[in-house]
This record gives sequence, C-alpha cells and structure tokens, in this order.
Amino acid sequence: MRFFYFLVFVLAVNVFAGCGSGSNSRGEVTGVRQRAFRATVPYGMVYVPGGSFLMGPVDQDITFAQVEDNKQVTIPPFFMDETELSNSKYRQFVNWVRDSIAITQYLKDDKYYVHPKGTTAPKSGKRYIDWDYVAKNPIWVNKKGAPNNTNKLQTMFYQGDDRIFDRDEIDVRMLKYKYDAMDLRLASDYQGDVTKKRSDFIRHDTVSVYPDTLVWLHNFTYAANEPMTQGYFSHPSFQDYPVVGVTWRQAVAYTVWRTRYYERYRHKIHREMDRLQYDLPTEAEFEYAARGGRIGSNYPWGGPYIKNARGCLLANFKPGRGNYSDDGSTYPVKVRSYFPNDYGLYNMAGNVAEWTSSAYDAAASSFVSDLAPTFRYNAKATDPEIMKRKVVRGGSWKDVGWFLQNSSRTYEYQDTAKAYIGFRCVTAFEGRDIRDKH
Repeated sequence: MRFFYFLVFVLAVNVFAGCGSGSNSRGEVTGVRQRAFRATVPYGMVYVPGGSFLMGPVDQDITFAQVEDNKQVTIPPFFMDETELSNSKYRQFVNWVRDSIAITQYLKDDKYYVHPKGTTAPKSGKRYIDWDYVAKNPIWVNKKGAPNNTNKLQTMFYQGDDRIFDRDEIDVRMLKYKYDAMDLRLASDYQGDVTKKRSDFIRHDTVSVYPDTLVWLHNFTYAANEPMTQGYFSHPSFQDYPVVGVTWRQAVAYTVWRTRYYERYRHKIHREMDRLQYDLPTEAEFEYAARGGRIGSNYPWGGPYIKNARGCLLANFKPGRGNYSDDGSTYPVKVRSYFPNDYGLYNMAGNVAEWTSSAYDAAASSFVSDLAPTFRYNAKATDPEIMKRKVVRGGSWKDVGWFLQNSSRTYEYQDTAKAYIGFRCVTAFEGRDIRDKH
C-alpha cells in the first residue's frame, strides 16, 4: 500500500513538472516561442533594401584634399522618411510638449489623466496623460472656439513688457523636452569595468523644441526676410514645407519623442513594439539612400547633370550666379516637390540640407568600418567646438550645384540652427529582407 502511495506521488510530481515552460518539448530544448512577426513599412517611410556600394566621389578630387577617398561599404536594410520632415509634423511635437507642460505644471486636473489598468486610485500613485481625452477636449479653446483655461494658463504666455498689443502668445522659451537615452557606444567602451554602473551610460538632455525663426535674418545679413521669419513655421501655407531652424540636438530630441509616441500607442493596444527606435540617418545611410541603387551616379536622379534633356532643373538649389528662382522657387519648396529617386525618396539633393547622426571628421573614411560605417560622438557642452561638428548632407536651396552631389559632405555645429538645414528620420529593419516570410 505504501508503494502505491509513493507511485502516485511520483506520477503527480512528473505531471506538475510537465505543466511548466516547454511542457510539450518531451525534454528537448525547443526554444521560447514568440509571436509571429511580419514587418510593415512605417507611415510616411519607404523601405531601403540593404546592399553594398562605393561610398565617396565619382569624379576626381578637384580640391586635392586627399580625404575624400572611395570606399566600398555595406549597409543593412532600413526604413527612411520619404520626405524631409515638414513643418506640420514638427509642430505636432511642439504642440505635444506645450500641452504636456500645460497639463502637468499648470492645470493639474485629474480629468486629464488616466491611471494604469483603468484604476482611478492606484496604490502606486502613477498616472499618465489621457491624450484621447485631450484630443476631444482641447486645452486652449473650447468647443465653440473661445479661449479655454485662460486664467490657469496665463503664466505660459509672455508677461509684462514682453507682450505686444496685450495679446496672449505662448512664451516659446518654456517649451522644453526632457529625455533620457542609453549611450550604447559608451557602454561598449567600458564593458567589463566593474566600477561603472548602468546610470553612467544614460544620457540626460533637456532641449528647447521651438525652431529658431530668426534664422531667416541672421543667416542672411542685409536681406529683407522678415516675412519668412514671421510666417514660415506658423502660417498654414507653409505646413507642407520642410522644417528649418532646428539644431542637431532638437532633431535628436524629435527622434526620441517619435519613438516614445509610438511606444505609447503600442502599449495602449496591448502590443509589443514592432520596430526599433527612430534615429537620424548616418551619413553612409544617407548617401546610400540618395543614390537609389544606381552605381557611380553623381546625383539622386542618376545622371551627371542637374538639368534634364529639356533644360529643366531637377532640384531646388542656387543655379548660375545666384538665380534662386530659376528652379521654380526663391526659398524652399514643398517636401513632395520634383521627382523621387528610385527608392521613392524626395529631395535627397536640394531643398534643405539634412542633419545626420554622424560626427564630422575629414578623414573618417580611413578609419570607420566597411560594415554600416559611422563615426559618432555625443559632445557635451564643455567639449571644444571641434567635437560638436555633425555631418550635413544633401545640399540646399541656397547652395550651388556641387553640394547636391551624392558624395558631397559638409558640417555644422550641433547647437546651431540654419534656414537651410532640416532632417528626416530612419528606423532599422529587423531581418534580412522585407520579402522574407517570418
């Protein structure tokens, strides 16, 4: 009888042990099953297939600088914004920061918040802004379009002598975005160092997000660009034009916000993230994407000339000796102007030049890897100016044709804003090719 009870106990233990992870594996290691994954192209982006190309100039080095070397490099696949980031899309970021500050620092009303798991009084005390409620109940105007919460939000407007005609105007100096991000390159440099903590590799930054609208004046001395200063970012006629007047740090802050913005949506629908974080393209990614899969081409459209057979200019730049309007516009044009290249990317040359994530070094091609190459350095405020240079690619509406070449590279300092520099985002593709069946 005792043997019977012992046998029952052994069988019970085996049954319960089999109810855990890998219960159907029959003792074999079968791996942890994850949900099925099928890559989708993010909204407003195009898929850039991976490949190898000859990075660098296709013509002779006319400056004899001997730093523009050709180098064969390989780029993994990625997604890229099909256009430069528009004023409209950047304004969404600015408005989000504005509303977040208004709700958390001035309104402090529980109706604007939602608690985790739908509870109204969680033990943790955590709560998050209910953006669905905010969308249906605007903070700044009521349903009839009249000012709303005026008294509570008065501090966010310019005060005293800063007011013009006693109008309520947002003090844009208050619009700052604070974020944290892991510096993976720094973490890899100190791998194995037991004196370092994870917090040593977390980068903290607070960035003013409103574009510098005065760039139209201080970039062009003795030029009557006041109308552009007053209306380019704020007037609805320019909503589909590329955002300018943003520093490299502001562009990076936007990529962090865009990532977090999508993460919140995935969390809301109870889904895991199906893409990696957004970022600025490396200069190698930018040149590879600009070429559109064409070999040895000077420009994104493939030919060696900036005009087509009919004599029409193929991009927005400064032709001749300063005939800005000969290409159809005196200033920037809409982000979907001219024809896209073979990857479906618009204005990879001309219109506005674009920030990349790469730090600038004249001889970078001689020491970066030939696999997904880039040179990165997160410069601190105390670093010398030479360490704050970031690569700018693509050429702009105020540049001559040389800057529009796929291989042309220049730089600007990370804390400077220009009336001719914007940006676009990329995000990595996880896999070999988007046509693969996962």
